[in-house]
Amino acid sequence: MKKVLLAITIGLAAGLCATAQTNNEVDIETNEVELQMITPAEPVQETEQQIKEREKKLRELNDDVAYAKAANSLRRGYFVLIADDIQIGNNGYRHYGLNNQTNFIVVQATDGIVQFALNTGGSGANGLGGWTGKGSVRDKRITVADNGDVYCQFNLVGPKVNTFVHITLYHNTKRAVATISDGGSITMYGEILPYRDNKHR
Repeated sequence: MKKVLLAITIGLAAGLCATAQTNNEVDIETNEVELQMITPAEPVQETEQQIKEREKKLRELNDDVAYAKAANSLRRGYFVLIADDIQIGNNGYRHYGLNNQTNFIVVQATDGIVQFALNTGGSGANGLGGWTGKGSVRDKRITVADNGDVYCQFNLVGPKVNTFVHITLYHNTKRAVATISDGGSITMYGEILPYRDNKHR
């Protein structure tokens, strides 16, 4: 099985607060969907238009594969959403280019973690200038829109967390947006990747 290693820093203590951090290696499974890609030999002579069309078809194929892997991981319940942008509140300022190793949603069957870290200089509830919630995934539901968008929603419930999470995976891409609601709201923008940690293998 071919795997890509992604280092995700998760700072957790009991409940929401975390002042000590640990570095965990995350195995990103890259063969959730078995597809055999056959690329024909490039013609000796191609017009510029033919080259553009061939490259476009290849990009579309790659997008289809990424979407299939992401959608399958949502259905199976083993995935990570790696966020690069975050918005606090419905009309809040959107923070771009954040560290995607400390901003994520992880689901491992019935276990889940939501974390954001703005790294603005303040310690925040998790020592990273943000918030961390860890709990059980309950009432998970998957639906697919007519246009192919996949919706995944669940409650994350723990001793100090009771949060509703709604994820939208856009059709023909691994890009997704997640809304975390607990009185206020946080919106995460990023990518869905298949993921199983060591204890769930």
